Amino acid sequence: MQTQAGDDLIGRILTHSSHDDVVGPAANELLSQLFAGYPVDNLGRLLHSGDDATVRTGTWLLSELGDLATPLMDEVPALLSHPHREVRFFAVEVVLTSSDSEHGPVIAQAINMISDYDEAIRWKVVQLLAAATADQLEAGESCLQAGPVKKLTEWLVRQETEEPDARDVIARLHSSDPASRLFALAAAARLSEEDSALLEQAATVEDEEIRSFAELVLSELG
Repeated sequence: MQTQAGDDLIGRILTHSSHDDVVGPAANELLSQLFAGYPVDNLGRLLHSGDDATVRTGTWLLSELGDLATPLMDEVPALLSHPHREVRFFAVEVVLTSSDSEHGPVIAQAINMISDYDEAIRWKVVQLLAAATADQLEAGESCLQAGPVKKLTEWLVRQETEEPDARDVIARLHSSDPASRLFALAAAARLSEEDSALLEQAATVEDEEIRSFAELVLSELG
């Protein structure tokens, strides 16, 4: 019965991909079915539909599943490079919530998106860098090619293993290099639960992208 219900919901999403009033409720119901045991592999029908809106729905569902999405991690590299911004956005969330130390290449791919042309994607990658476990960061760093992003990721990992250098973080927040500023922002966010001073510094910089993220995290900290 459960399998039939899940299949019917996927069919409804595929048939009515352009009708949000149909897809939204069907996707929410399908999410409940997935948590109740409907096979997550069946989301491949959405991810391989060829329709951007449907792929977006499938990726959003993956982003909500946490560890349950792990069997479909092989799908994520294509989603991270998808032309639709919301697909890429939700795919980064899948990396954060569903990857582990065995998924270094896909974590590295997501980290490299720190230079994405879309500010919303860069914002999401900063969230990944700020919230990822040390194991996730180390796995991603080990699979990055030599270059600036690898060095920045190594630096971010060291903030976990060494005494953080507040002056270094602040200097990087004011760097002329956009990626350096974003990594410094992630470092400030990672340290904020113990001390919000660096995040408060980030909230004063000229770069609006940095400032707005810092202000949001500070508001969440209360």
